[in-house]
Order: sequence, then C-alpha cells, then structure tokens
Amino acid sequence: MIFIVVKFKVRPEFQDQWTVLTREFTEATRSEPGNLWFEWSRSTADPAQFVLVEAFRDGAAGAEHVGSEHFRQGLAAMRPALQETPHIINTEIPGVEWSRMGELEITP
Repeated sequence: MIFIVVKFKVRPEFQDQWTVLTREFTEATRSEPGNLWFEWSRSTADPAQFVLVEAFRDGAAGAEHVGSEHFRQGLAAMRPALQETPHIINTEIPGVEWSRMGELEITP
C-alpha cells in the first residue's frame, strides 16, 4: 500500500473551519475504490496543525487520486488557509491494513 502522512499548518482564521473546508475533498477521497483510509487529526500541542493519515491500495490508486478533479479542487480550497507548505511522508509498505500493536496486546 501507499502510506501517507501530511502535516498542515493552518492560519488562525481558518483553524475552526478546517474540517468544513476539507469536507468535500475528504468525502470524495474516501469514496475512491483504491482508498483504504483518509483520517484527519488535530495536534493537541499545536492547534494550528492538522495531520492527515491516508493510504491507497497501490501506486495506481495513489496516482488516480492525485490525478482526480477533487484532488485539484481540494488543494485549491486548502491553499489560502495554509501558513506554510505542508510536510509529507509518502512511502510504500506491504499489506493493506493496520497491524496490531504487540506491546499493548489486550486479551478479552
């Protein structure tokens, strides 16, 4: 799978509206057949920082995502709200699911 984490630093006047601003982009991406997950979080240490964790089935699914109209529209919607260029980690890893964390195994 293609595994991606992106950190977005959002201008103060857009922080409370970030999830609304990105809603259409998020919903469209989640409906892509090759999308495995697309999850937003907000930093507890820095309220200006939003973190996106996303995954796609394979490189073809990732390329389809980046080539989509909703991707272009999503970037255009986000651009005015950003303080700086987002930081990204993009890598290919085996599998298509989350693994269990053995160090915190919970048994029923």
